[in-house]
Amino acid sequence: MRKTLLITGASRGIGRATAIGAAARGWNVAFTYRQDEAAAQATLAEIEAHGVEALALRADVADEAEVVEVFRRTVERFGALDAFVNNAGIVDQAQPLVAMSAQRLRRMFDVNVYGAFLCAREAARQLSREGGGRGGAIVNVSSIAARLGSPNEYVDYAASKAALDTLTLGLAKELGPHGVRVNAVRPGVTLTDIHASGGQPGRAERLGATTPLGRAGAAEEIAAGILWLLSDEASYTTGTLLDIGGGR
Repeated sequence: MRKTLLITGASRGIGRATAIGAAARGWNVAFTYRQDEAAAQATLAEIEAHGVEALALRADVADEAEVVEVFRRTVERFGALDAFVNNAGIVDQAQPLVAMSAQRLRRMFDVNVYGAFLCAREAARQLSREGGGRGGAIVNVSSIAARLGSPNEYVDYAASKAALDTLTLGLAKELGPHGVRVNAVRPGVTLTDIHASGGQPGRAERLGATTPLGRAGAAEEIAAGILWLLSDEASYTTGTLLDIGGGR
């Protein structure tokens, strides 16, 4: 029987690379996307090309009803859930905190914190053996920004990811006795379009050159860490924050 993975925000970037990588390893994959239907369909096709089943679900992770429906439809389609990747997140234009509007801050924390907590809650309900699940793994996609702070650029984003780190540590202790491992990856500078979303399309190349490895990472390299944490090879790993940042 194939295992089933649900991942949020997988129409592009690290989420997409993780979804496709999981499919290549034989997982059935359900994933969410927010707006880009064409990108979601392209991801769906690449997953199915590996001979597994796939399900694309449009949802806003900051909407509780939509999150609950995503998990319901995933379990309805595949029968059970074995792993969850908490990946959906947003960033805004680079600016210092004094310039940030309340609207920006609210949306940042609605998606990156409230939404991530809602998704983790539903994953825990489905995976926990206490609730009738068969155990499994959760990986939260945090950021190296959580420990660097991103001053004068994205302190709101950095703080939202720090909340995910704390969630990871606490939830690992809550769910360990019930057969669920919880870890996080903290990507460093990665070649995705999130930098363009923040108004700095060349940021990854510029900062990547300053890392000990002298380059930015690829989405597939971050996905490899996520997939390892989901695998049986990481069966004694929980409550871990895995930095994948080229030594930065």
